[in-house]
Amino acid sequence: MTHVSTDPLFAAVLISDGPHPDIPPQHRLFAPLIGSWDLLITWLDSGGETVRQERGEWHFSWVLEGRAIQDVWLWPPRSDRVTRPGEGEYGTSLRYFDAALGVWHSLWVGPMHNYVRRFTARRVGDTVVLETLAGDQPAMRWTFDAIERDAFTWRNEVLDDAGWRIQQHFAARRTATHDDPA
Repeated sequence: MTHVSTDPLFAAVLISDGPHPDIPPQHRLFAPLIGSWDLLITWLDSGGETVRQERGEWHFSWVLEGRAIQDVWLWPPRSDRVTRPGEGEYGTSLRYFDAALGVWHSLWVGPMHNYVRRFTARRVGDTVVLETLAGDQPAMRWTFDAIERDAFTWRNEVLDDAGWRIQQHFAARRTATHDDPA
């Protein structure tokens, strides 16, 4: 079901033009992702073999006075959802910077499958690594890598008896930018 809000005020109070000045430029880890992206999503089995590939979309925006970044991730893409009802996922993450800890907190919600995951994010070299909170099972690591103006990769790893195993991989290509002073 697609519904367009008849209240433009909601979008106006949620979406921000850019980051809040309280977030130092060196801590704006997710700023390069602001905009819209086409995805090639690959799922891998426990042996690292591809078991499925799908197209998807990912959209990022500054929100809440620029104090947070929200994204919406979905597959299949909106153009295919009418012909594939009930398939895929349509979820969101909300990320905000915690200056006291020097990390970003991130909450992923996938309502179609009743999925909620909590992470903290840090820069590790040229990558952005999100790790589940201690005690959350299974332990997961999400990594944004090879971040360029018009492309990036993302991987979802799970910790099992053999160590960290990639279970999902995204190849992202930018489709739209949003003016972002970051």
